[in-house]
Amino acid sequence: QVQLVESGGGLVQAGGSLRLSCAASGLTISVNAVAWFRQAPGKEREFVGVIRWSDSRTYYDDSVKDRFTISKDNAKITVDLQMNSLKAEDTAVYYCAAGRIFFGAPLGKSPRSYDAWGQGTQVTVSP
Repeated sequence: QVQLVESGGGLVQAGGSLRLSCAASGLTISVNAVAWFRQAPGKEREFVGVIRWSDSRTYYDDSVKDRFTISKDNAKITVDLQMNSLKAEDTAVYYCAAGRIFFGAPLGKSPRSYDAWGQGTQVTVSP
């Protein structure tokens, strides 16, 4: 059973940086990608970015591209989300999720494509 635990959230001023980490266990061949999503109050959960486990290829939502970077550590089995140049609109609960997706396809951005989820970590960016 895949288990995911996020850490690293907190309060940061606009323009600052924060690094989130997702510790994964129980990964099997049923998982080929780990993604980050976020959900702001009153809004739907939205895709942030994803990393393919086999070759570390990534892609991002346009709203975070060039500001956020996803990386993984095979030894620690963690997936990190480095967030730079943070904006107030980045405030949300951030979740990591694991699943098997067609990398690059639109469905890869849908929460329904991911079977395992972490509990989430709050990121608050003050103006």
